[in-house]
Amino acid sequence: FKITIVTFYLYLIEFKYFVMKFISIFITCFLLYPFLSSNVHSQEYVNSQKFEYKVISSVESIIPMGLGRSRLIENNEEMNYISLTTDRTTGLDTKMGEKRRKDAKIENFKETKLLNFFSGVGINFRNIASNDALITSMLNTLSSEGWELINISSGVESNAGADDGQGVFITRFYFKRILK
Repeated sequence: FKITIVTFYLYLIEFKYFVMKFISIFITCFLLYPFLSSNVHSQEYVNSQKFEYKVISSVESIIPMGLGRSRLIENNEEMNYISLTTDRTTGLDTKMGEKRRKDAKIENFKETKLLNFFSGVGINFRNIASNDALITSMLNTLSSEGWELINISSGVESNAGADDGQGVFITRFYFKRILK
């Protein structure tokens, strides 16, 4: 009779384990599913959206006394990069010579005047503040048009020698917005 009670007790523990497992599966499937599925569907929606992209470059000269040229540059013309792309089958086999540089240039773009970083006596903070105001105006305008700023990259070009009085500070602003 003792073996039967012990066996019954073991079956009871196993049944209790089975019930707990069933409850956890039930909770996962029926109670959490609406939350999980809505998240998956929203991610699918984001992945199915189509975007257009825009790049605007800020080129700020460090040549003193107004001799340099500083601009915000925005292209107004679309290009197809594939027409200027070649494939290499070996490391030395290039057909890039068949592509002409003039085919890589556009004619239609916007230029916004910026001021140089340096005046005749050194760094001109008023010019920097003025450039910041112009760039802020551009960013606010693009934002109101639905463009989202997604990345900024910048760099400096200068030979940095002892007599280096030339160079540019370039910043690229990358935007995207949903195609309508």
